[in-house]
Amino acid sequence: MAGNSQRRNRRTSNKKGMQVGSGGQRRRGLEGKGPTPPASARKGHKKNRVANAQAKQAAARRPAPRRGGAKGTSEMVVGRNPVFEALRDGVPATTLYVQQYIDNDERVREALQLAGERGNIHLMEAPRPELDRMTNGLNHQGLVLQVPPYEYAHPEDLTAAAYDNNEDPLIVALDGVTDPRNLGAIVRSVSAFGGHGVVVPERRAAGMTAGAWKSSAGTAARTPVSRVTNLTRALEGYQKAGLTVVGLAADGEHTVEDLEALDGPVVIVIGSEGKGLGRLVGETCDYRVRISMPGGAESLNAGVAAGIVLYEVARRRA
Repeated sequence: MAGNSQRRNRRTSNKKGMQVGSGGQRRRGLEGKGPTPPASARKGHKKNRVANAQAKQAAARRPAPRRGGAKGTSEMVVGRNPVFEALRDGVPATTLYVQQYIDNDERVREALQLAGERGNIHLMEAPRPELDRMTNGLNHQGLVLQVPPYEYAHPEDLTAAAYDNNEDPLIVALDGVTDPRNLGAIVRSVSAFGGHGVVVPERRAAGMTAGAWKSSAGTAARTPVSRVTNLTRALEGYQKAGLTVVGLAADGEHTVEDLEALDGPVVIVIGSEGKGLGRLVGETCDYRVRISMPGGAESLNAGVAAGIVLYEVARRRA
């Protein structure tokens, strides 16, 4: 008789058993999603494309910030000794790449320790083929240090820093100095004798590389360097601001010792050891001075010459 069957597992009801619920998804699906956004905010709409184009045009017209102008590319320091020396001398770095299964010698341990003490350097392990690719096949010896691009100052920032401290600006400009070690040594001298910064041209001149950082002995962290497109134009801008531009030349009409203009706000321009000042830069200078050399040497290294002139300026101001 129907409903009285004794067979096991036979369904005797049309009701379903327990099922997993929707978790409220159907209820939420019925809820409203708020007001419709305007056409200018809807992606793909014609008015949205017009609004984006107008925003880009406005950004292009907006003046660029004065500090930190154009940045260069990051630099790779390769090799166990160069990496260790860069870390020891305070060269700024973002990442230390270490080859997998590297021989853990003394230099590697010291480099890892210095990077760890900094606290802001990422340690990355990479296979040898990857390091070969990053360094274009250079002999990296399993250690590669990535140095970020240097943030150059605006030329006006150097004079502003001096006036903020109620001091006459003392700036050094370099014309054709291509050795980063010379640049670093000059930055060190500027810092030692109370200068307010260094100006270098973008082309045919040394920039603030890892080598320049090392030569500066850490002073590059507190002595700004400005990079300009046109050095002559930058010097003319300083002249309009009331600074005297003094060029260092072997055939200068004055000597460093007798030029009274060094007592006030001044830009000292130093050329390369071989060619000296360029023609346009030399014509822009208000004065051309020479360093007295009783020993009869024809010229001095740019870093040494800068140190002598800066010392004379500091002695007068003291």
